[in-house]
Amino acid sequence: MKDVIVLGGLNMDLIVDTPRLAGPGETAEGTRFYTTPGGKGGNQAVAAARLAQSPGSVKMVGRIGDDSFGEEMAQFMRNEGIDTSLLRRTENIASGIAVIFILPDGENHVNPVYGANALCDSQQSGDVINALSSAGVLLCQQEVPLPSTKASIDAAAKAGITVVLDPAPVREVPDGFYKSVSILTPNQGEASSMANIDVIDAKSAKKAAISIRDTGIETVIVTLGDQGAWVESNGISELLDPYKVDVVATVAAGDAFNGGLGVGIASGMDLLDAARLGMASGALCVGRDGAQEAMGTRAEAEALLASHG
Repeated sequence: MKDVIVLGGLNMDLIVDTPRLAGPGETAEGTRFYTTPGGKGGNQAVAAARLAQSPGSVKMVGRIGDDSFGEEMAQFMRNEGIDTSLLRRTENIASGIAVIFILPDGENHVNPVYGANALCDSQQSGDVINALSSAGVLLCQQEVPLPSTKASIDAAAKAGITVVLDPAPVREVPDGFYKSVSILTPNQGEASSMANIDVIDAKSAKKAAISIRDTGIETVIVTLGDQGAWVESNGISELLDPYKVDVVATVAAGDAFNGGLGVGIASGMDLLDAARLGMASGALCVGRDGAQEAMGTRAEAEALLASHG
């Protein structure tokens, strides 16, 4: 397996389980509070590392602050066998955090403060470029500043490396930003925003994926939660059926998908098999509390894949 390079955000997640969200000026008591390492980049890296089972093959590029949260997140990744030599500690700024409210049906509401993540710059894109020689895939999102991400994905594409980008959180991006992206993985909301189509099912997901793909992106995978995922690519236009699991929380489900997809690509799987590995990873994640801690192992993913033929 080739290396999985992840450029992205790292946030300490501050999670509140609550029966409902408070209204303006109102207090609504929650039922539980806990912290867990998160951030889209960190989540994808841990998901990939647990599936890859190859210490050092997942490399994390990003920034943390000089606080206890930053060190805790870095140590968690080291414990997972992730190469953190390109994770930069930044003085005099807090690490990113995200306050997450989880409702009884597992849906989540996220309010992040990106902290050190917002200082990602040419140093991070340079770190990505220096790591490309052994890479099979580059995973990116939109939590860190777009210029750093753009320089990284352009360099990866020029080197012939597959670029997977999760367009989350939704941002206004400059024209041509996605030109070097091989695979774009929006969820329903993101696909709706990008295609100006209300994505509610497989039919509308297909329509949105075709519209997004017409902008020049080779492959679009619209993740649909418990409805599966729509894959639109050269010669491929189909719905991948979901894995049925009891949902505890949907935090990091999309990141789990991308981590699994990335490992599949770096391992030489074809697109559909890599996407199925991503779906199994996402299904395992939603069945547990937390973000990085909720990621499934390779053995668990293979068992889930085998149970569905």
